[in-house]
Amino acid sequence: MSKLTFYPIGNADSCLIDLEFGQKILFDYGNQRDPDDEKDKRCDLAEELRKNLKAAKRDNLDVVAFSHLDRDHYERATEFFWLEHAEKYQGEGRIKIRELWVPAAVITEQLSKEEDTVEAKTIQAEARYRMKQGKGIRVFSRPDALAAWLKKQGLALKDRQHLITDAGQIVPTFNPKDHGVEFFVHSPFAKHVDDTEVVDRNTGSLVLHATFFVGERRTKVLIGSDTPYDVMQDIVNISKAKKNDARLAWDVFKLMHHCSYKSLAEEKGEDKTVPVDEVKELFEEHGQEGGIIVSSSCPIPVKGSKEDKDVQPPHRQAANYFRQDVMKKVKGEFKVTMEHPKVASPEPLVISITADDGALVEKQVATGVSIITNTSTPRAGRFRG
Repeated sequence: MSKLTFYPIGNADSCLIDLEFGQKILFDYGNQRDPDDEKDKRCDLAEELRKNLKAAKRDNLDVVAFSHLDRDHYERATEFFWLEHAEKYQGEGRIKIRELWVPAAVITEQLSKEEDTVEAKTIQAEARYRMKQGKGIRVFSRPDALAAWLKKQGLALKDRQHLITDAGQIVPTFNPKDHGVEFFVHSPFAKHVDDTEVVDRNTGSLVLHATFFVGERRTKVLIGSDTPYDVMQDIVNISKAKKNDARLAWDVFKLMHHCSYKSLAEEKGEDKTVPVDEVKELFEEHGQEGGIIVSSSCPIPVKGSKEDKDVQPPHRQAANYFRQDVMKKVKGEFKVTMEHPKVASPEPLVISITADDGALVEKQVATGVSIITNTSTPRAGRFRG
């Protein structure tokens, strides 16, 4: 059995994947909780991860992926991880990273002196150091900008070819036989780095498709970051053109950009966002029966509330589309991390992936032990092959 754990950390991202054979993969690290505010309902991400690692008697993660260099995807990471490039980020208690995953833009972006945090520069320094060393990193896409950066370091692109995975390829780090999972890269595309003078981090962020192999069952998970709708259009159209339609299928969908309407369409809509055709197809036609959508976000605003008027996500209109249209189609579940199991006291959202049932949301019981929820709803991952 493998597990996905989504943490209640507000409008920030972090998902830990515990694989059946013991490997651990972390996507993003947004530890936003205020330790001085007792009323802050967000979890202490560092504490949660340490608890998980302690139970496994480990001081490292097999993979840590930073989907892009926006603050809510790396906040306080430099306090938590052991970083190879500088001694100040090393020492007892820090968690080591066996392999760092980043989009090419993390390495190539010219960060301004006015960056609001040194953390982005620190993570970039770590990625650049590992790339120069030629180990402990996987970079997604090979834009001309990456080749130019390598040339400045006295390296050729071919010298680091083994560390780069393009859109449309399988990540070589994991395979079904040894790890029970396979990762396919949807994005970024090289053009998203080369075609703009200023790096658009959302456009160039990671989108991966994971297939979990448990017994004869294949459970499929789409992992999004802050990808806008036009990139999602490209993903759908290119996948179909390349006969990779199976890579669009999902039993679990980690939503883009904290339930923002911008991942669906240009216009928010009055009460419900109407997605562009390709995005509509992705959610409604490729979602498997019993599919689970996860919004890593604050609670969905109530109509007319102060939060509803905020330009930042989550957006009620986007949530209405998922709840009303997609869930009706797939007969599944729409989960919000800061609402699970209830708004007053959110807890980590754990999804188990099993041979018998596919993807199932685990239910917290009074003892603090998670159990698999019994439900009559057809479960995600029901279809094999």
